[in-house]
Amino acid sequence: MTDHQPGRPTENAMRRALRRARDGVALDVTEAAVLLQARGGDLEDLAASAARVRDAGLEQAGRPGVITYSKSVFIPLTRLCRDKCHYCTFVTVPGKLRRAGHGMFMSPDEVLDIARRGAELGCKEALITLGDKPEDRWPEAREWLDAHGYDDTLAYVRAMAIRILEETGLLPHLNPGVLSWTDFQRLKPVAPSMGMMLETTATRLWSEPGGPHHGSPDKEPAVRLRVLEDAGRSSVPFTSGLLIGIGETYEERAESLFALRKVSRAYHSIQELIIQNFRAKPDTAMRGMPDADLDDLVATIAVARHIMGPSACLQAPPNLVDEEYGRLIGAGIDDWGGVSPLTIDHVNPERPWPQIDTLAEKSRAAGFELRERLCVYPEFVGRGEPWLDPRLLPHVRALADPETGLANPEAPVRGLPWQEPDEAFTATGRTDLHRTIDTTGRTHDRRDDFDEVYGDWESLREAAAPGMVPQRIDTDAREALAVAADDPTRLTDDQALALLHADGPALDALTRIADDVRRSVAGEDVTYVVTRNINFTNVCYTGCRFCAFAQRRTDADAYTLSLDQVADRAEQAWEVGAVEVCMQGGIHPDLPGTAYFDIARAVKERVPGMHVHAFSPMEVVNGATRTGLSIREWLTAAKEAGLDSIPGTAAEILDDEVRWVLTKGKLPTATWIEVITTAHELGIRSSSTMMYGHVDQPRHWLGHFRTLSRIQRETGGFTEFVTLPFIHTNAPVYLAGIARPGPTVRDNRAVTAMARLLLHPHIPNIQTSWVKLGADGAAEMLRSGANDLGGTLMEETISRMAGSSYGSYRSVKDLVAIAEAAGRPSRPRTTLYGEVPEERIRAARASDGHLPELLPVLPD
Repeated sequence: MTDHQPGRPTENAMRRALRRARDGVALDVTEAAVLLQARGGDLEDLAASAARVRDAGLEQAGRPGVITYSKSVFIPLTRLCRDKCHYCTFVTVPGKLRRAGHGMFMSPDEVLDIARRGAELGCKEALITLGDKPEDRWPEAREWLDAHGYDDTLAYVRAMAIRILEETGLLPHLNPGVLSWTDFQRLKPVAPSMGMMLETTATRLWSEPGGPHHGSPDKEPAVRLRVLEDAGRSSVPFTSGLLIGIGETYEERAESLFALRKVSRAYHSIQELIIQNFRAKPDTAMRGMPDADLDDLVATIAVARHIMGPSACLQAPPNLVDEEYGRLIGAGIDDWGGVSPLTIDHVNPERPWPQIDTLAEKSRAAGFELRERLCVYPEFVGRGEPWLDPRLLPHVRALADPETGLANPEAPVRGLPWQEPDEAFTATGRTDLHRTIDTTGRTHDRRDDFDEVYGDWESLREAAAPGMVPQRIDTDAREALAVAADDPTRLTDDQALALLHADGPALDALTRIADDVRRSVAGEDVTYVVTRNINFTNVCYTGCRFCAFAQRRTDADAYTLSLDQVADRAEQAWEVGAVEVCMQGGIHPDLPGTAYFDIARAVKERVPGMHVHAFSPMEVVNGATRTGLSIREWLTAAKEAGLDSIPGTAAEILDDEVRWVLTKGKLPTATWIEVITTAHELGIRSSSTMMYGHVDQPRHWLGHFRTLSRIQRETGGFTEFVTLPFIHTNAPVYLAGIARPGPTVRDNRAVTAMARLLLHPHIPNIQTSWVKLGADGAAEMLRSGANDLGGTLMEETISRMAGSSYGSYRSVKDLVAIAEAAGRPSRPRTTLYGEVPEERIRAARASDGHLPELLPVLPD
């Protein structure tokens, strides 16, 4: 294959690997590389064992002896691309498109004409393929998008997918190349499935001059693996695979298969794996490269089947072989991919699709029945949410056989409305949870889908293992304490880490220093805000593994408030002296795209003077993707609707190493930072937070503090920093045996003290959480550098659902008592740490911040 290829394996190595494959023993990379070189009788042996694995999987899936395909049309939305793959004839340049009389992109009429004709022929899939981000390379692409009113290529993809759904009934399968986490949120509502070939994990084929991917930024293996993981985090049914014979070694090919298996096991999101053989094309840099031979293809399919297992769906394109279909079936495939009766394969135009009748005949000759599927595989049709967006469910169900999840060949293919849920949302479920959480409690300690919704727990244990027990360090803390006392802004990372690990007398000294800094910056007063928490829904399908608040629609503890109920609660809070409502909710798939605007507007219309502190960065991204607005546009519209500031929650730990273990589908660190900094630029201030004590280590806390400090130096938009100790009791990641049981008292003291020192002087307010620590714990943090107690809350369900035992609200007198226990005076504040109007103080004093209908607080 290349000069990098080692010699052939020994007979003993081949025999051993074949025996392990026959016996169903897990293979390692070395054994897989050996088996990829099987030929002759060895290859027949390998293929036979792979076929048995495939057959067992089909039996288990309830479709024995069935091989599938998707009846599709191929829509090459644009052939412009910013990459320069050395084997590709799909991609072209603007001049050639102009000379051929084509636009930079297919027009909507051209797209819909193909889709309509496909629908008339019974096709059910619209395969939308295009080059990666052409506007980044070609001004002509940027000009076309601007002229037609699209911010970027993906905006056009999204718009055309909606029109295909509505006007033709075909289901879009999107192949737009490399996508970010945010891109997946934009496109998931308009396409049941998406795809991108991994091709190879051999970095040298991308990094070295002359390699097939050299000069193509989107072909870096690490980038493509990140896309596969983001698809899994976003619960997108995803197609991927290998392109074999482009210069990779057998070991590199084996490593690529294991990388795909790792993603598949972690997220259960790879719906099919394509093994595609390289075919040299004229007019390309690799025109002289030999085609991948048939034995190579057969061996790779068989090894892929052994590695991926019986439940995997393996595909080999039938138009890339010369009718040797029986050998591919015999090696373990169970799918032929998309086959079109109308359009050519624009990526391999020299290789026509076989006729579907011919494919059925060849499959039958190998003992298999050819059945049509949808672009989204039966497993995911059956799973439904969160894998299929509720806006797509009617489209998918209209074409699916309800018994098998395959395509219903008799189903008419016709357009259906694609629309957001109704603008008015109504109250549902356990809307009294804010009261009864302190008496009745939660119904169950975990969701019924605990074993599926959060991903593969075993993979998570492996990923989380380094963070299970924070590492200890032996650095002398004395020098670090001296620097902290003199000027905490001069603390190095090593010194800061030493202090984050401090215990005993060193920890006592650290908290005294932090308390001295607090005194010089914030004074003696302990501040608090009279506020009401309004969690307007707990229905959420994001799958955060630390969250015990999220429920499915049908769960006993699920609820959603109506707009009137939200406004009623805000009005009640105002009557007892509140200056703020803090509103957050689950990512409910049925709420309309305007829900956040409606909620803010409802509060402002009912109580014009109320400060609306609402919508975490995760909710901001959800709102932006649901409305098709940019983050900046969405925040601007939210501000116009009445949003005053945003909570800096959804931060958890701003380190993706920890974040992806902890949260699965939540926004990545970079996106959280983008939302926060954009809000600050628009004059929307925010709090900042850190949830700690789970699968993290002090080095992650340090990185988190440094990130917040940098943002504050740039924007000045943070009002405070809030410490959020992890509540473990009902948290899925703890119930699965992965997370620690929350932080220790030592951790809480060290984090509070170091927050004061590492954020000094940029963030002057450090808040502790009575909800999570109780009165005694909060008082201790006031002696460790904190100056703020947060709010009265009036109601609280998130921490209580997680298992916090400290009740749902505190009266003004309760908060004053906590401050007094720390030896400090107290005073009320506004959200932005301003003076509270006298009228509000009188109202709060008269009611003590109590809502009249609330039940007694549970004792600490």
